[in-house]
Amino acid sequence: MINQRIKDFIVDFGWPRLIIFFFVVALFITAPFVGVNIDSSFKDVLVRFGQNGIMVLAMVPMMQSGSGLNFGLPVGIVAGLLGSTISMQCRFTGLAGFTMAILFSLPFSVVFGWLYGLLLNKVKGEEMTIAMYIGFSIVTFMAIMWLMLPFSNPTMVWGYTGRGLRTTITLDGYWARILNNFLVVKIGPFFEFPTGSILFFALMAAIMWLFMRSRTGTALTAVGSNPDFARAGGVSVDRCRIIGVIISTIFGAVGILTYQQSFGFIQLYNAPLYMAFPAVAAVLLGGASVNKAGILNVVVGTFLFQSILTMTPSVINNILRTDMSEVIRILISNGMIIYALTRRTKVTK
Repeated sequence: MINQRIKDFIVDFGWPRLIIFFFVVALFITAPFVGVNIDSSFKDVLVRFGQNGIMVLAMVPMMQSGSGLNFGLPVGIVAGLLGSTISMQCRFTGLAGFTMAILFSLPFSVVFGWLYGLLLNKVKGEEMTIAMYIGFSIVTFMAIMWLMLPFSNPTMVWGYTGRGLRTTITLDGYWARILNNFLVVKIGPFFEFPTGSILFFALMAAIMWLFMRSRTGTALTAVGSNPDFARAGGVSVDRCRIIGVIISTIFGAVGILTYQQSFGFIQLYNAPLYMAFPAVAAVLLGGASVNKAGILNVVVGTFLFQSILTMTPSVINNILRTDMSEVIRILISNGMIIYALTRRTKVTK
């Protein structure tokens, strides 16, 4: 009986996920023996978790509504970038600046998400492919708009022309690390617990959890599980799918703002082009399937994925004396996406 349960767990969870899990454990065990500071590395994992977690969380509503993996995450990211640049243009700083960036991004998120959802409803069955091209298209379109929009803040525009936004804009003096430094707990010379960013992720996860258990969220899940049954029960399938896309877009916008404050910079033009892939890989690594995802999948997947990105450069490079971190990141990201697209698994609730 026990052996059968173990076999069922392995089949459900998947060998690739188990291999990656044990690989992460091996990295943490090996680290002290190759001269890697565990305190500093674990701090970096937690910082990266808070930095990227909300963008992974943005995957949940679209997957639950049956729209598939949100490869169009750059749609929400662009909305967040518009919110942050407008907030900087208005000279908001500190927590007020971060809050206003979120508020400014919301109208763009709703409008972009609504249009995005309408388009996905026209191409049912091909959502993930079309979503990828939508994400690429909006990033390319905004690469032109960043040069044309009438921003004038000297911190943001090119110095030699006085117009057009820079490729990278510093957030120093605005809201750089505003969440990371909030109630930060320092233990020893190397370890810091980014309390603010972890609490903010927990808040957004709680909001997502409550939404998914609301009447609308339940209808959304029903649509993703069995659209015909949901339609027979009087649920508007297209409406629920659009709501899922809008919520996903909003969380994508908030996610990039959280990423920015931790990173300390706003990156424009082609920077958001491939940002959906790590988020997709992380939620799949946490045990989600193409059409089902839960909060636990987000937490586990983000922690594992960011652990790999943090520990691999220091541990593997010290052992092999060469930099393989980017190669491993690409292998894991694309490998998990291919694995999920060719196999359906059960979701951990």
